[in-house]
Amino acid sequence: MQMIALPNNKILVLLPILVLVWAGCSSENESDSSLAEEHPIELTYWSSPNPQEYKLAQELVTEWNSANPGIQVKVQALPAGQSSEEVLLSAMVAGTTPDVCSNIWPGITNDFIRAEALIALDMFDDYHEVMSERVPLPIMESVISADGHTYQVPWKTNPVMVQYNVDMFREAGIEEFPRTYSEFLKAAELLKKDTDGDGFPDQWIGYRDIRPIWWQRYYDFYTSYIAASSGKTLFQQQQIAIDEEAAAQVFNFYQELYTHGYYPKTTFQANAFIFEQIATVFTGPWNISFLQRNAPSTLNYDFAPIPVPDSHSGEVYTYGDHKNIAIFSTTKYPKESWEFVKFLISREADYKLLSTASQIPIRKNLLSESPFDSYFQEHPKLARFAEQAARTRGVDGVRDFKEVLDVVSRYYERASVYGKMSGEQATIEMIEAIEVLREWNQ
Repeated sequence: MQMIALPNNKILVLLPILVLVWAGCSSENESDSSLAEEHPIELTYWSSPNPQEYKLAQELVTEWNSANPGIQVKVQALPAGQSSEEVLLSAMVAGTTPDVCSNIWPGITNDFIRAEALIALDMFDDYHEVMSERVPLPIMESVISADGHTYQVPWKTNPVMVQYNVDMFREAGIEEFPRTYSEFLKAAELLKKDTDGDGFPDQWIGYRDIRPIWWQRYYDFYTSYIAASSGKTLFQQQQIAIDEEAAAQVFNFYQELYTHGYYPKTTFQANAFIFEQIATVFTGPWNISFLQRNAPSTLNYDFAPIPVPDSHSGEVYTYGDHKNIAIFSTTKYPKESWEFVKFLISREADYKLLSTASQIPIRKNLLSESPFDSYFQEHPKLARFAEQAARTRGVDGVRDFKEVLDVVSRYYERASVYGKMSGEQATIEMIEAIEVLREWNQ
């Protein structure tokens, strides 16, 4: 009996020791947690400088920081520059990129990938599960890089549509927004006016920034080309594949607008749409929030699809102005950054993107899934963009896409704005110039 009792006695002696050891571990864990709160991991997050989106970013970061004392995020609007892409490239060269950025234009990601500036997100174990639950498969496939990895999270799309002044069109005797080029040009003739009697027009159907800057073409040539070509982009499998007929039609359409003075070759100091100097703007859903804050309550406006050539049939496509989220390789905390990215694309955050910034999240079943469906019922103008979102195209994931749009800008200026050549000739020369550019840069 004593032999049996002896081991029990030993166990009885050891039990307090085990309790002490456990208590010591517990105290150490609590100490680590306290230490994490006193010295948290710090992440830098760059959002779009767009006021509504920056406000959203601040709200989301405040919510995140409150719930995650050990991982604190500092939000900053993208620094000023001619474009967000140039700012990010400069930061990449200087080694000052943020941990996370939600204003990534898909056309620039190849430059970042070649410079090894981005983290492959599919390295995270739950990446495919998270993405398949949220993002439609065709969009997921569109962001897979040539090396088979994925470096960006599809986040939002802003379909470009025509914002138009309903009352100005009605006063001109136009009840339905023009669908085709010829209908649009007829409306332009009716809307062009000299309202103050000084002999010069001071009201037009529309206006575009004519500067030959690559990103300006998103809101005239590129959007109209996607619509005219029934959803084609400029490249296919890394090879130039421009629909020559569609491109020529677009060049000629804008040439008509400028030749007849339906679009002014000027710069407005104030918002010409709000002051009813122009009747249309090619824009995205973000402009709804702007008008709600700045336009008079009497301004009656709506949105319509992009005009198409008279020969066009079928559904109308448009440029989607996609912006994605990426984690830069300069981060010291990739796993923590990924957790923050997952928070940015949660259902709750997507709803805030829609309701706060009036932008369309890339999410399955958007028009039928709660709480989004109720929101769209209450905001029918924004619902038009959600409906159009299924028929959008982005940019081609090819090298030098920015320089390609620079070439497009030069020929848009020559052919459309100043009428120096026909749309057909501009298309031929533009394709040749793009081919030379790509050969030179290889």
